[in-house]
Amino acid sequence: MALNVNQFVEEFKHLNPKDPGTWPALPKVAALVGLLAAILAAAYFIDWQGQIEELDQGVAQEAKLKDDYVNKKKQAINLDLHKQQLREIDSSFGALLKQLPNKAQMDGLLVDINQAGLGRGLQFDLFKPAPSESVKEFYAELPITIKVTGSYHDIGAFASDVGQLPRIVTLNDVSINAGKDGNLIVDATARTFRYLDEEEVATQRQAAQAAKKGAKK
Repeated sequence: MALNVNQFVEEFKHLNPKDPGTWPALPKVAALVGLLAAILAAAYFIDWQGQIEELDQGVAQEAKLKDDYVNKKKQAINLDLHKQQLREIDSSFGALLKQLPNKAQMDGLLVDINQAGLGRGLQFDLFKPAPSESVKEFYAELPITIKVTGSYHDIGAFASDVGQLPRIVTLNDVSINAGKDGNLIVDATARTFRYLDEEEVATQRQAAQAAKKGAKK
């Protein structure tokens, strides 16, 4: 083996680079293999690398398109179910909306809250609606500051009556203190809600759009 290696080295030492036709067979084969390797390497960096990257991108794009197709197919299959769910949501929203009085019914709701307390024998020391409503996207909120005096059971019954009103009323920020003759003094904020009419909703949306434009500037 050492002899063959020495012979191989000796053959390369005496090669005439200007006349490769006179080279022995072994150096010719080695030169051809090296040339082929150089050509392949040059082709990879010059042309094939870009094509391989494009191929990888195409494979990734194909996978993405397949995922999009599967997702859209699922959406198409479940379209009727989604429509049914949307109808149920609209129905539920409509039922909740009916629990909100309109502007004309607000005075009646305030009377109902007052009557619920008087009907339980409570004494109203304060019943003061806020001077203005807090307007949201599609509804308005009116806080009412109340102060009532009564027995433990009567106050509990009043809170239950308020919760059972056909319109949405909540009691917040409740503070209870002991009064005279075993009675309790309750300070609280009753919040009532009403839905906005179409004109008020349009005004509210215009104000929101104007605020967004002002923020962009």
